[in-house]
Amino acid sequence: MPDRTPSSTPPTADDRARNRQPLVFGGIPEAEGWALAPITPRDRVHFRVDHELPLDEFRRELPDGVTASYDQGDGLYRVDGACGTAAVLADWVKAWCAGRGVTTVGLRAETGVRRRAPRDLPGDFLADLCRHYGPVSLKRLQRNMSTIRLHLPDPDDLGQQVFEWVLKAVAQYDETKSVPFGAFLATQLSKWVHDLGRNAHGRTAADTEHKQQKAIAAFMAEHQRRPSEKELAAYMGQSVATLRRNSQTVATLNGLRNLQSLDGTPETTEILLPDSSEAPDEIMGEAEQTLLSHALTAACAPDPNARSDQRAGQPNVLGWATWYLTTWGGQTKTQLSADLNTSVRNMNVYADRVEKALKDRLAELAD
Repeated sequence: MPDRTPSSTPPTADDRARNRQPLVFGGIPEAEGWALAPITPRDRVHFRVDHELPLDEFRRELPDGVTASYDQGDGLYRVDGACGTAAVLADWVKAWCAGRGVTTVGLRAETGVRRRAPRDLPGDFLADLCRHYGPVSLKRLQRNMSTIRLHLPDPDDLGQQVFEWVLKAVAQYDETKSVPFGAFLATQLSKWVHDLGRNAHGRTAADTEHKQQKAIAAFMAEHQRRPSEKELAAYMGQSVATLRRNSQTVATLNGLRNLQSLDGTPETTEILLPDSSEAPDEIMGEAEQTLLSHALTAACAPDPNARSDQRAGQPNVLGWATWYLTTWGGQTKTQLSADLNTSVRNMNVYADRVEKALKDRLAELAD
């Protein structure tokens, strides 16, 4: 019989991964680029304030060797110094802010934070890396797009946010862990998508909803049906009373998201008021409160003339919470900022949108 020559077998995924050429950015192989700006430990102080700091002045007066950054989206300031200086930096920040009548919110000192400054990488290397991983990240985020569009309906805003996330990953990526940067970025993206909800609706409410939805999904996968209240409480390791309290938080959050269904405008909804000559002052006071609450809710609903991919086309949940809880809930913006874990500046951005629409609504009521 003639000799048989073994047929060549197609390469497996593992073979292709082993033979893949290293990525090159700005003429520098990726691994060598990270080595040019290695991640280093530092002490860091995180804090927010009741109104925005004069950042240039703040930076000029920082102690030698200390740097400051500001995350405008989160309203979060970070002050970095040498290891072992966290407590001293925290006291310095408190004293500096107090001397200018500024109140710090949620100030926290952290030791041994490992970070790199993206600007320390070669410019061409960083630019090419962002050009490569930006589209890769957008593709990876397709599975989260329904959540993302609730917070970033404008495609331009989404593109900017993705590149900000890439730079954030660059700052946090530890090349000594033997994990490729692409894999590290992919794991972080889903966490940062979840943070969008935490920033818009408050950390506690968003986390509570997330935990409940995960528990319900896990129970349904195991039992092929939705859990009862007692079953869900046992599955989550909570009492029924705690579950009910948390469920109320989730229901409130979902109700705020669905402001569109509450958008009955004064001209399309008839509101019957008692004759003021026959009704006691208490009833008239309640009627006025109802009108104000109705106007506020309508002012926070999506603008029917705006496209769905515009910010005005989405319900203004944070603006509603800011106005309602500071007007009727007896809370200050500083207290509410701490409860919702977002900056006063971020709250003011959403509240200003409400104010503009609310003035129009109240003018209609006055007429």
